[in-house]
Amino acid sequence: MSRRGRRGVLSAPGGRAVSSSRDVRRGRRMVGLVALAAAVGVLAGCTGVAPPAPSGSPEPSAAPTPPTPTPPPDPLAGMTLEQRVGQLFMVGTPASGAAPVSLYAVRTLQVGGVFLSGRSAAGSAATAAVVAAFTDLVAGGAAAGLPLFVATDQEGGQVQVLSGPGFDRIPSALVQGGWDAARLRAEAQRWGVELAMSGVNMNLAPVVDLVPSAAAAKQNPPIGGFDRELGTDPATIVRQADAFRGGMTAAGVIPVLKHFPGLGEVTANTDTSAGVVDATTTASSASVGVFRSEIEAGAPVVMMSTAIYQQLDPGQPAAFSSRIVTGLLRGELGFDGLVVSDDLSAARQVAAWSPADRAILALRAGVDIVLVSTDPSIVGAMIAAVVAEAEADPAFAATVDAAARRVVESKAAWLG
Repeated sequence: MSRRGRRGVLSAPGGRAVSSSRDVRRGRRMVGLVALAAAVGVLAGCTGVAPPAPSGSPEPSAAPTPPTPTPPPDPLAGMTLEQRVGQLFMVGTPASGAAPVSLYAVRTLQVGGVFLSGRSAAGSAATAAVVAAFTDLVAGGAAAGLPLFVATDQEGGQVQVLSGPGFDRIPSALVQGGWDAARLRAEAQRWGVELAMSGVNMNLAPVVDLVPSAAAAKQNPPIGGFDRELGTDPATIVRQADAFRGGMTAAGVIPVLKHFPGLGEVTANTDTSAGVVDATTTASSASVGVFRSEIEAGAPVVMMSTAIYQQLDPGQPAAFSSRIVTGLLRGELGFDGLVVSDDLSAARQVAAWSPADRAILALRAGVDIVLVSTDPSIVGAMIAAVVAEAEADPAFAATVDAAARRVVESKAAWLG
């Protein structure tokens, strides 16, 4: 039996000290506090919340400020004004051979695009040789050393520039419009591969102009007169244009929608007649809606009509109208791709304007690439006028730079 020793302490047999009940309770409380602190620590680790820092400990250091991102290089850096302006033109050459005036435009005037015009039945190998005559100039420093846009009209039917060995005979757009969309996409991809193998990287197609009926087509020379319409209702045109664009894109060829805001309501051809007017098309017309649908689907390039649209801008052709190019196409429809004009070299519709004014008006309106296809001899006068205007007018110079930037960035995206 144990005996009491000092006050508050029990002595066990052999002299071993035993705590009193009060000390035991105090010890249990200490153990409980330690356990609770451990539990809090575990909970803090599970929830990701750190326990309070001990009094007097330093504040946690602030997270380091991330470095300021380096802005991407300006694609126009190092380019002269003449080189930037040259990127805004596409010069024509006969598809059957490289015209000296067109070679001069690329080599000396720094023109950044070539259009194969007319007709050639010489086949793919001959076409590749024509294209090489121009692209070889780029290796020597022409056109700022940038790849050329090489375009043609390979729509089908009566509008097929390239034929012969290596090129399929393409049916008209009216026939294509009656095909299953999957078939049209597959056929368009094959036609696109034929173009790409020949050095052509841009096709000025599909035509998405809305001719309102088969009867109206007979009174519509530029589109219905050549069976260039994919259909006479918006749904058909959009579906088939999607298929045609998809096939060309899969082949690495840039498709071009034309002719904004639509040539389906005119009764004369802007290539051969002056004073061509559309009196009915508005911003909410179904013909404009077709372009809207194609733009929302990702169309990369749109060609401008040169007809006059009384309900949109009665004062000038669409390609010269900032209301139509910048206001409607870019603003209301939200298009941020490339805008190319229809031919501004020999079309009767624009003959009343000097070559210099045609180029300046088109670029001022928001066009990115001026097409000079039928008569390439005037491209020099156009370029000289644009350079002079840019040197004299800072606002126009900024417009030129914005267009050149879109062209150069598009080439980087499509042509590498």
